[in-house]
Amino acid sequence: MQIRKKVIGLKWLKLALAASLVGFLASLLAISLKHVTEHYEEIFFRRTEKNSFLLLILPFIGLSVIYFLRLYLFKNKENKGIKEVFESTKPGKSLPAYKIPSHFINGLITVAFGGSTGIEVSTVVASAAVGSIAHSKESFLKKYKTELICAGVAAGVAALFASPIAGLLFAYEVISKKLSKSFLFVVAIAVGVAGLFLFFLDEKPLFAVGLEQWHYHAIPYFILLGIVAGLNSVYLTKCVLKIKSLFLKIQTPYYRVVLGAVIVGIGLFAFPQLFGDGYHTVKENIITSHTAIPAVSVLLTLAACILLKPVMTSVTLSSGGDGGVFAPSIFIGALLGLLFAFVSNRFFDAGVIPLNFMVIGMAAMLSASISAPFTALFLVCGLVGSYVLFWPILVVSLVSRYVAQKLCPYTVYTYVQKTV
Repeated sequence: MQIRKKVIGLKWLKLALAASLVGFLASLLAISLKHVTEHYEEIFFRRTEKNSFLLLILPFIGLSVIYFLRLYLFKNKENKGIKEVFESTKPGKSLPAYKIPSHFINGLITVAFGGSTGIEVSTVVASAAVGSIAHSKESFLKKYKTELICAGVAAGVAALFASPIAGLLFAYEVISKKLSKSFLFVVAIAVGVAGLFLFFLDEKPLFAVGLEQWHYHAIPYFILLGIVAGLNSVYLTKCVLKIKSLFLKIQTPYYRVVLGAVIVGIGLFAFPQLFGDGYHTVKENIITSHTAIPAVSVLLTLAACILLKPVMTSVTLSSGGDGGVFAPSIFIGALLGLLFAFVSNRFFDAGVIPLNFMVIGMAAMLSASISAPFTALFLVCGLVGSYVLFWPILVVSLVSRYVAQKLCPYTVYTYVQKTV
């Protein structure tokens, strides 16, 4: 009996060490990709402010570089996003090591050169690949493949959004959808390591803001925002799937690159706010949300960005860019919340706080787009560094997901998983 206990204890120790290593590497990868991308995206975007013609050129350069890298360096295989992670959890499937540099480099180039998406999915797949590789290094770990993949994903998301709880919930709600003792053990260790990373590197929330208290009279407007966010998430999902199917009809891959670059370039030239992940636009609107005068031109610009972002994201992904709907959902949700608050205050004298609606809109849109309300709740609270809006965010996230599921029973992730 003593020997058996020692053997079991040794196995759990090995699993803990593997989870720690996966958490360390995934966190390092996520934080590195985040800061490198932010650095170059900032440089290129500032250049376009003085030379607007660059908005027409940068997407072509970025998408072309990705195309040739894929052709000559990454085995001529397209990155398929979250679908790759789903497939890797099945028996006999795995994520090869080249997926780490492939998603890291392609995600960086896509966003830095103006592709209208984000690095979140690139981070998720690359982090999952770390876990997939780890499971193959020792025979004992083979039966914990899914747990180690989820550990990588959870640590990557936790490090990227400064929220260990969001990392754990994302691994459960989106990837695993099953709870077990081994899952909780491995993923908790990995996000714990990610938390230590965040502490020692003193990572700040992406949208650190001083949120005000919310008021009960705003509840009906919160609910309406949740409904509108659910509708918009369906629009985003349909856009991605429809435009991808249209681009697949183009037989020559490089023609897709050229067409996509032209469309994205024109879109950016008309609305520079859509450049890259769009977080610079969100930050600017957060700063001015208290003082901005909701003139008609402002409302129309917000509405145009909300309507065009799904198209730009879809074209970016369809023409070979690396990314997903994470960042677009956050961007759309923030501007949707701001537009909703401005319209409510201007035309209905609602007296609501625009900044609060921006934050709640982020969570509502993300929850509906990936069908993960609790991930959205903790992720957005981590993004803004505040839990003041915890209960409104929870309610609105559930409302938006319910509306989206009623209108469209799948997300970009689950649709791809079943049909591609």
